[in-house]
Amino acid sequence: MSTDSSKFPVFERLLAYSSLTIIAVAVAAYLTTLVVAMVAGRDALAASMWPVVVWISYVGLPIGFVLLMILLVLNFSRRGSRRGEK
Repeated sequence: MSTDSSKFPVFERLLAYSSLTIIAVAVAAYLTTLVVAMVAGRDALAASMWPVVVWISYVGLPIGFVLLMILLVLNFSRRGSRRGEK
């Protein structure tokens, strides 16, 4: 009797959810940056909170990609160790 929660370790679930959340926030920040630049001009991005939004869009996607690659390596290593036990 295995449930879905015991099938995947907590660290892998946390890694998956955090990477997808970071990627979603980065894509939303990127689209927001594009819309603000089209509507208000590029000079508006230098004021107020917009540099933080631009920074999130620049840094978020690579961080999310690295987290997904770590999850992929963990998954392959777990499958490889299971295959060696058989």
